[in-house]
Amino acid sequence: MLSIFKPAAHQPRVDGTRVDPLYRKLRWQIFLGIFFGYAAYYLVRKNFALAMPYLVEQGFSRGDLGFALSGISIAYGFSKFIMGSVSDRSNPRVFLPAGLILAAVVMLFMGFVPWATSSIMVMFVLLFLCGWFQGMGWPPCGRTMVHWWSQKERGRIVSVWNCAHNVGGGIPPLLFLLGMAWFNDWKAALYMPAFGAIVVAIFAFALMRDTPQSCGLPPIEEYKNDYPPDYDEKHEEELTAKQIFKQYILPNKLLWYIALANVFIYLLRYGILDWSPTYLKEVKHFTLDKSSWAYFFYEYAGIPGTLLCGWMSDRVFKGNRGATGVFFMVLVTIATVVYWMNPAGNPGVDMACMMIIGFLIYGPVMLIGLHALELAPKKAAGTAAGFTGLFGYLGGSVAASAIVGYTVDYFGWNGGFIIMVGGCVLAVILLILTMLSEKKHKEQLRAA
Repeated sequence: MLSIFKPAAHQPRVDGTRVDPLYRKLRWQIFLGIFFGYAAYYLVRKNFALAMPYLVEQGFSRGDLGFALSGISIAYGFSKFIMGSVSDRSNPRVFLPAGLILAAVVMLFMGFVPWATSSIMVMFVLLFLCGWFQGMGWPPCGRTMVHWWSQKERGRIVSVWNCAHNVGGGIPPLLFLLGMAWFNDWKAALYMPAFGAIVVAIFAFALMRDTPQSCGLPPIEEYKNDYPPDYDEKHEEELTAKQIFKQYILPNKLLWYIALANVFIYLLRYGILDWSPTYLKEVKHFTLDKSSWAYFFYEYAGIPGTLLCGWMSDRVFKGNRGATGVFFMVLVTIATVVYWMNPAGNPGVDMACMMIIGFLIYGPVMLIGLHALELAPKKAAGTAAGFTGLFGYLGGSVAASAIVGYTVDYFGWNGGFIIMVGGCVLAVILLILTMLSEKKHKEQLRAA
């Protein structure tokens, strides 16, 4: 491990009267750092999709561009898993901003160097590199949340933090419109979000901290008097990669269930998101500004949807993450079918469907991440989240980019939507299996 990522050393305990005010102050500060820091990763994650309609006009096929875009997902899937393991033994204050700046530098290169968009393979390699750096975002946030918020608080904090996906994901089309207005250059889709990401990386570094102990504070379990059933002093010891994988990841059957479900949730999430600028332009005859706003609404509708999903998971479904996921995925399947079947000339229906799909899909995305954090000790949280991310991105997001793209080339948009709707059905089946296994898993934890 590079020395710059080394976890911060524990500091002497602060005076008892300072613990509560310092904890309160730092938790707000750190949350802002991980929220906006992770949101900025989305500025430079899928902004390439906004440039794809212009690359199609230059002669590239949709399938080839989907293959190039899949470079991000392939790299991110592996990186989130590998970097999750590294982040469990790293200082998130350094780890998160470093990955963000490196990903932004790749996008600046693609935006300003003509050779960078000259061929599919060049674009694939650069997007693969960007995707690898993207894997340095989620794991340090997961590590931070399990160290600074106790188990009883974590559902609420993760659902609020998860809205960072939408805050960041909705901004690139607006920056693109601004860049087009200033420079009349479609490559603004690449470099405008990159500049924003670098600014936010500096902001995140200023706000974030490592563990409470590195700030002279007690562990969160002691501060909140909220101890897991099997908690002991070993929970505060750093684990080796071998210990994490052998004890907490590979034997965990429930983690495998949600990882497989994540494949099909991500297939729909990115199938709609990646291809909406091209689909709306080609099939529904949307102008640039209309398709950009549809993209924006898709992302921002996810904010209230995610918060509602978190609330329903705790209150309505009594903590059963699988049952909550089934409810939301059934509804999102219906909305996707309406979006597909709606004939051209009804832009209001298309806009409404984009908003409804965005409102519904991010709840299950959040639940998978939350569930992964709950299924492993906090010193293995980044790896558990990375494991589900490996499946989501390597399976679902790659399929959304490459398989959907080539299917549309050969079988038209109907073929692409058949794949996405079929993925929704499979996600529901896997979440039902998760729901049935969840009760048994919780009973085993209580017994232990």
